[in-house]
Amino acid sequence: MTNAKNSGRFDLEERTQRFAKAVLEFITYLPKNLPNEEIAKQIIRSAGSVGANYIEANEALSKKDFAMRIKVCRKEAKESKYWLSLFDIKEETLEKKRQSLIGEATELTKIFGAIVEKTRSE
Repeated sequence: MTNAKNSGRFDLEERTQRFAKAVLEFITYLPKNLPNEEIAKQIIRSAGSVGANYIEANEALSKKDFAMRIKVCRKEAKESKYWLSLFDIKEETLEKKRQSLIGEATELTKIFGAIVEKTRSE
């Protein structure tokens, strides 16, 4: 692997952690009802898994292992976007926050997709 300071690795680790923390904060403001509570359980897992799998990718033992972990990151980011879209939200401020989180999940999906493509071409 390349030097972490030059690769931007820590920036993406920090970004995925910020995403997970933002999701955790977001769900604390959601209306308390059974559907939201069940969806919250899923989004907590998927949003946290994005960063956790990225850390695992950076510790990969092989190129194949790295690529597989990055694909999991991409999958979990896509899943996070899905769960975010299912919440029952009527308040405008919360809806704006949800759209922001969906945007971040979309960007992370694209970033990890680009990493997968780059890994394939090496």
